[in-house]
Formats: sequence, C-alpha cells, structure tokens
Amino acid sequence: MIQAPTPTADTVRRLVRSLLKEGGDGTGGPGVRPVTEDREHTWWVGSRHVLRLAPDRESSVRRRRELRLRELVRPQLPVAVPTSVAHGEWAPGLAYTLDIRLPGGTADEHDVSAVGEADLAGLLGGLRTVPARQAEALGVPRTAPRSLEALRRMAVHAAERLAAADEFDAARLHQLTPPGAAQLAAQPGSAVLTHHGLTGAHVLVSADGRVRGILDWTAASLGDPAEDIAGLALAVGSPPAVRAATLAGYGARPCLRGLWLARCDTVIRLTDRLQGRTTGSLPLLRTQLRRAWEPILLERVTDLQEDEPEP
Repeated sequence: MIQAPTPTADTVRRLVRSLLKEGGDGTGGPGVRPVTEDREHTWWVGSRHVLRLAPDRESSVRRRRELRLRELVRPQLPVAVPTSVAHGEWAPGLAYTLDIRLPGGTADEHDVSAVGEADLAGLLGGLRTVPARQAEALGVPRTAPRSLEALRRMAVHAAERLAAADEFDAARLHQLTPPGAAQLAAQPGSAVLTHHGLTGAHVLVSADGRVRGILDWTAASLGDPAEDIAGLALAVGSPPAVRAATLAGYGARPCLRGLWLARCDTVIRLTDRLQGRTTGSLPLLRTQLRRAWEPILLERVTDLQEDEPEP
C-alpha cells in the first residue's frame, strides 16, 4: 500500500487557497489548524469550514460515499448533517471534503436537554425511514448483528481485570445472564440504516441542550439499530439514549440490547487501554464507562414476548 503523505499547514493552505475567499492569516490564505493534535487529517479552515483528508484509499471510498449518503438522509432528519462546498483529491487517490462548519459544541461538552432527546428520537426515527435499497445503491454495506453473548463473555473477563485495578465492580455484569443475552439477540428483519459511529464528538449540542447536528457518516451501514442506541449511550448517557429510542418507537428489546452492547463495549475498551493493547484517552474511556452504566428505569431483562412488535 502506498504511504500517504502527512498533511501540513502548507499542504492544507495550498489546497484551500483556490477554493475559498475569506480573511487570511497573513500568509495569503485562510487560517488553518488541526482540529486536535492527534487528528492530523482533520483541519479547521478559517472560522467557517472544516477540511477532512482521507489517509488511505479505503477511507477515500467512504468519504466519497458519505457525500451521496448525506444528501439521501438530510430530508429525513430533524438535525443538520454537514454540507460540502468542495471535494476532490488532496493526493493521488486520496479524497478530501471541505464542509461548512456546523454550530454547537460536542456532546462531550454539553448535556442534552429533554428537547434534545426529542431531536435524537427524530434522528433514530428518520434513519429507519430511509429505504434500504437506496442506501445499498450508494454502496452502504450490510453489517451482521453482533453476538451479545460472545460480547458478554469477553466483558466478564475484562471486568475482572478492571476490578483488580479498582476501576469497576465486576458484579455489575451479573445483571446480564446468558439467558438474558439470548433474549436480547437481534431480531430477523430488523436491519435499518445506522450511523454506526455515534460518539460524543460526532453529536453536536448547543448550550441549551438541543442537538444541532450529526457528523461523520463514513461508517454508516445497514444493520442493527441497537448499535446506534449503544452509541448514544456512550455519547449522552444511557437514560437519554433509551428515552430517545423509546420516543422513536423502539421497544424494550432493542433498547436493552443497545444498553448492554454499550456496557460490555466500555468495559472491554477500558481494559484494553489499561493493558496497553490500544491507545486512546483514558479520561474519555472512563467517562464513557460511567455514561453507559448510568441506571435506567428499564434495567432488567424480563419476559420479553417473542411476538413483541418492533418498528
């Protein structure tokens, strides 16, 4: 595989100089800076745009597909999705998109209000209305649902390591039993279009708690709606995520499945980070663990009826 060049401020400035006409920084172009130090392929451009550079050819395919997918989902959603003002290649075979910057902070910075939960419900409900055949025509892949029982077993072992490090009470995972995990298996025919990458950084929230936009649609897939419920549990907390999913029309099974996907994921990810198998922000992983394990009213896997209607 060809090694992609490392983008620099000069690279970014040369790329956008011919695309934008706005106040510069004294060097003949708009001011540019990385969004964060560890994200060298995402740059603020001036005060109104963000430039995303694909680091490899696979990412380039997803970037180009995202442009078309955003136009497909935009009419179905009550929240904003980014609008591109330019796109092309920043290096041979490597795509870029220059988007208008959406207002608001991230869900890691602002709490979601009750009205914001209604915004999230509109997001989940809107995605369910997108015809699968139209998404597939754009190249959106299908993703098989994960085995909650296999994830549960991994989380049990991980929780023991977290308990030894005084990071987590491993007994909390006893709430999810093997029969309970089996009850929460994904139901046949329940696949919908999912964002599949909902994180606090991808959910834009205003200071008053409204959800203003959803970023980064490159991981979208046709699959288990519980994955987006799980993503929201990590982004905004389990109670708002479950309330939003319920308001969107999802029943107890997908809500509880999403809750436990999130809980198992956070235990495993924090363990992997503490043991040096992955990198990432420890404070963020601990925050996500706390959010996923916030108590909700519907905590226990009870007698879910097999004929329980699903949206």
